[in-house]
Amino acid sequence: MINEWKKRFEQYYEDKEFFDGSHDIGHFRRVWSVADKICNDDDDQLVILAACYFHDIVSYPKNHPDRSKSSKHAALRTEEILKKMDFPKEKLESVKHAIVAHSFSANIKPETNEAKVVQDADRMEAIGAIGLARVFYVSGMLGSQLFDSSDAFAEHRELDDKKFAIDHFYTKLLKLPKMLQTQKGKDFAVKRTEILTRYLDDLREEL
Repeated sequence: MINEWKKRFEQYYEDKEFFDGSHDIGHFRRVWSVADKICNDDDDQLVILAACYFHDIVSYPKNHPDRSKSSKHAALRTEEILKKMDFPKEKLESVKHAIVAHSFSANIKPETNEAKVVQDADRMEAIGAIGLARVFYVSGMLGSQLFDSSDAFAEHRELDDKKFAIDHFYTKLLKLPKMLQTQKGKDFAVKRTEILTRYLDDLREEL
């Protein structure tokens, strides 16, 4: 059943264009791949799968005034899509909650195991080699500078991740591992976090 629904979700995106390369079909696939690894046998995999494939169906830019509403709007849009697919009605609310709760900016506590898994899997995309690539991709889209040339690591100034990409490591990325909800997710994040800290050490040495 999971593979059949996965094929249907993939087919839905076949003719869709993505204008944000950090929230595209590749992102959805990777989030599902991680979620599938960290979920438990008694978790509802179909709920997790659906939430992974549609959690960012609406994703406003980080500088958009409605950024914190992205996940709520994504949940409503997902409900419309899944109803047309004859998705099990009894699972819709669980899918919607997992989508709403995945967002960092929405700051909504996940109340189900499925929501915790989706949140952890999505946050895994922000750390590690992929997270490293995504932070600079997004900062480029927003027109941010790489770092403050006179104080790259904010030792004598306030952090400002809207202006400097490196500041985002300290305002969010390095905090994520401690915020993960599942033990498997926390274990999974160890290596990825090391990639970020090693990069910062290398950058400091070069500078």
